[in-house]
Amino acid sequence: MDDVLLARALFGTTMGFHIIFATLGVGIPLMILAAEVLYQRTKDTDYSIMAKRWTKAIAILLGVAIPSGTIAGVQLSLLWPGFMEVVGKVIALPFQIEIFAFLLEALFMSIYVYAYDRLSSSMRILSVSLVALGAVASAVLITNVHAFEGTPTGFRIENGDVVAVDPWAAFFNPGFYVTAGHVALTAYMTGAFAIASIAAFKMIRHRLQQKQFALHQKALLLSLAIGGIFSLASAVNGHGNAQFLHRHQPEKLAAAEGLFVTQSHAPLAIGGIVDRENKQVKYAIELPGALSFLAGNRFDEVVRGLNEFPEENWPPLFIHLLFDSMVGVGILLILLSIIGFSWNKILKREGFPRWMMWGFIASGPLAMLGIEFGWIFACTGRQPWVLYHIMKTADSATKSGNLGILFTLFFGMYVFFAVVTGLVMYFYFRRHPLSSELEQDNLSI
Repeated sequence: MDDVLLARALFGTTMGFHIIFATLGVGIPLMILAAEVLYQRTKDTDYSIMAKRWTKAIAILLGVAIPSGTIAGVQLSLLWPGFMEVVGKVIALPFQIEIFAFLLEALFMSIYVYAYDRLSSSMRILSVSLVALGAVASAVLITNVHAFEGTPTGFRIENGDVVAVDPWAAFFNPGFYVTAGHVALTAYMTGAFAIASIAAFKMIRHRLQQKQFALHQKALLLSLAIGGIFSLASAVNGHGNAQFLHRHQPEKLAAAEGLFVTQSHAPLAIGGIVDRENKQVKYAIELPGALSFLAGNRFDEVVRGLNEFPEENWPPLFIHLLFDSMVGVGILLILLSIIGFSWNKILKREGFPRWMMWGFIASGPLAMLGIEFGWIFACTGRQPWVLYHIMKTADSATKSGNLGILFTLFFGMYVFFAVVTGLVMYFYFRRHPLSSELEQDNLSI
């Protein structure tokens, strides 16, 4: 394995690990806020208990998200010095502003956790709102650097030097809004389904314990409502993403759909395997004109095929599988949320069938897989460029060796972090069971 591929594997593994905690760090605070608002409106203490317990969980997750994010920042400088030279001169603003977003999140998280019983109801809502705001701002700001990689603006490179720098033009690059929206919406969706997954599991486990079952059922319905809203919003935003790719990264869209020939009424290929030699997608289900509509809101929109671009600049064609998997997960989550919420609220059924419960349990891991598929698709689909049509990934990578040893060490460390996080979660909530909090709540009434 060459050094460039090792560098990509190392940084990709770091981001693949970090994004789990970062996504939950954005999504769960919104769930806490929703539970806190419902408690203040209904005075149902079950929602207060949810908010407190989810806050403890997010505090544990942040204990891993912060160091893993720091590692990612250090690796950017070590693995991609050519890229960071441009970043330092052109788009350092997101990194600088993100510090204040993180401070906002950390400050009001501390206030919410340690001063909860001394805060008024309005101040509790304000505190957790600012936690949620700081979390999503951090995610959007950092992801903006990724958006800049796909649509680099605000500078020129002349004779190897970075000139004509406009930091704000780089900050508000063409990919900023669509990328920021997708990151926020999918994080909220994932946080909701992570809670839904746990709530459904607990409902099965505690089906004979009425009070615990009732609390988990409320958590599940809240999660399905929020998860359904943001999964639908993510789908709408995904349509915007396709149009963005059509305008700004056409070879990425063509590779995602295995489209080799420029054409109007371009079909959308569902499933199948991209055959590079024969320039077709084998075994796919094709929807005539659907890709053209996705790209331009009209069936006769002309979509550029891969044949228009030099083959050495094609993205890896396996991104078709990633794209289909990401979209498939999103559709499944939309269906699960609609079916579950309708079953309870429209059909007025008290419980859920067992098959549906296992679907809810699977929704959290599926949502996380969707995030991973999407992130890998976004980064791999930009290849071979680190700055689209300006700087190739190979030209930006470090020339130092021994990356194989670093990869092994960091991979082992991430496994350790994952195991420790699971154990801390398990033992904390085992020592602080829900039953004891429900008993304390009864005593206080």
